[in-house]
Amino acid sequence: MSYLDTTHDVYKEAALSPDIGLCCTTNPIWELPGLKIPKIMQEMNYGCGSTVHARDLTNNPKILYVGVGGGMELLQFAYFSRQKDGVIGVDVVDEMLEASKKNFTEAEAQNSWFNKDFVSLKKGDALNLPVEDNSIDVAAQNCLFNIFKVEELKKAISEMYRVLKPHGKLVMSDPTCEQPMNDRLREDERLRALCLSGSIPIAEYVKMLTDAGFGTIEIRARKPYRILDPLHYNTEELIYIESIEVAAIKDPMPTDGPCVFTGKAAIYYGKEAFFDDKAGHVLVKNQPLAICDKTAAALTNLNRNDIYISESTFHYDGGGCC
Repeated sequence: MSYLDTTHDVYKEAALSPDIGLCCTTNPIWELPGLKIPKIMQEMNYGCGSTVHARDLTNNPKILYVGVGGGMELLQFAYFSRQKDGVIGVDVVDEMLEASKKNFTEAEAQNSWFNKDFVSLKKGDALNLPVEDNSIDVAAQNCLFNIFKVEELKKAISEMYRVLKPHGKLVMSDPTCEQPMNDRLREDERLRALCLSGSIPIAEYVKMLTDAGFGTIEIRARKPYRILDPLHYNTEELIYIESIEVAAIKDPMPTDGPCVFTGKAAIYYGKEAFFDDKAGHVLVKNQPLAICDKTAAALTNLNRNDIYISESTFHYDGGGCC
C-alpha cells in the first residue's frame, strides 16, 4: 500500500509547511457568532467542502473527525459541543496532530468560549479507528476517503459505521468524477494523495455507503472542483472533477432498499386538495415535497398526468418523505 505512504509524506510536509493551494475548498469559511478562526487554521484547511452543519449538531453531540488538518473544522465542531472531549480528532500523521494542537492554543486565545479540552487528539488510522463501537453521534471526514482505493475505502466506511450510534450521521465532503480515468492517472500516487485521481462516480460512492448498512443517504451539495487537462496531466481528454457533500445516516435498512435523497421533489397539481399514494406520502396540491429517489421512481410508475417529478438537484436540505 505504498500510495498510503506517499499520502502520509504529502500531509507531513503540509503540516510542517502549510500549503494554501493543497486542496480547493469551494465553501466560505464559517464565522459564527463569537467564533474566530485563526489565520493558520484557514491556511491549513485541506478540505474540499464543509462537513459542519448546525442541524446535525444539536444537544451537545459526541463528534469524531478523521484527518484533522489544521484543526479548523474541529474548532467549528467544538462550537456546538462545548464539553470535555466532546470532539475527537484522529490522524495518522504525527506532524499534523502536533500542528493542530499548536493551532488550538491560538484558537483558545481568540475565543473566550473555547477550551482546548473540548478536543481530544488521537493518533490513529481511518482503517482501524481508536474509538469504541456505537459511541459517536456525528462522524466526519473532509477530502480523505477519495484517496483510498476500493478495499481501503470499504474498510474506512465500515469503521465509521461501527463507531456511530444508531441513527448517527457520517458527514463527508469528497471529490467525485463521472468520467473514466486512465490507469496512468489512477496509479499516480501523488495525484491520488492530492485528491485528484481517486475520485469515483457518485453512484459508486453511494453504493459503498449503502452496502455498509447506511439506510439513509443525503446528497447535500454538488460543486465544481478541479480540471485535469492534457497540457498539465497525463490524459488525452479533459476530465472534470466535482466535490459533493454527503450525509450517511445509520438508520435501519428499509426492506425495499435505502432512501437516497438527491434533491428530487414531487408536486401534485390535480383536481383534489391532496394526493395520497397510500404508501406514506401525502402531496398537498401545488406544494413541493422532497422525495428520495426510490419514492420518485414509485410515483413515476403510477403514470399519472397530475404529478411532476423534478430532476435531481444534488442539493438536499431535509424535510423529505422518509
